[in-house]
Amino acid sequence: MPRLYYQGHASFRLISDKGVVVYVDPFAGDGYDKSADVVLVTHDHNDHNQVQLVNRKSTCRVITEKEALINGEYSTFRVKGVLVRAVPATNEHHDPRECVGYIITMDGLRIYAAGDTSESDFMVELVWQKLDYALLPVDGVYNMDVINASICAARIGARRTIPIHTKPGELFSEEVARRFDVPGRLILRPGEEISL
Repeated sequence: MPRLYYQGHASFRLISDKGVVVYVDPFAGDGYDKSADVVLVTHDHNDHNQVQLVNRKSTCRVITEKEALINGEYSTFRVKGVLVRAVPATNEHHDPRECVGYIITMDGLRIYAAGDTSESDFMVELVWQKLDYALLPVDGVYNMDVINASICAARIGARRTIPIHTKPGELFSEEVARRFDVPGRLILRPGEEISL
């Protein structure tokens, strides 16, 4: 069963059944010791792109928004049996030409790493993805707030939804995470790991 380790802010690590290690938006917390097969960066803000923190295998693939979004086309990647599909991400603080989210398919599970985004027309399409997990930003400063994120989560319909990017400048805000109100909410604190 694959595992998810939440490092804090928007940073998390996935490990597949076969030991494939994927990091998303490295920036905060600990847990960068497992050697990466893939590092995914949603956009070039320093709280999402600290790739140097990650211990990487010699064959590690680093995928940023530059590779994921080329001339308006979203790319798909396959690395060691893990499928990564780039998808739109945008809001008033994040240019849609320079930001992406990712749908990561691992061991038959679909995990949506939203990146920095707010409500968008694209989210309607996510219903058809039958997502198992969605990690949504909820800070209400650089992204949607918990009310809008709750609406988006209900629209997306993932089996479990994890609030991340809860408060700028901090790893995590328990108070903000608890105000995120949606069926299937799963609150993870920095340093917690779960089986998916």
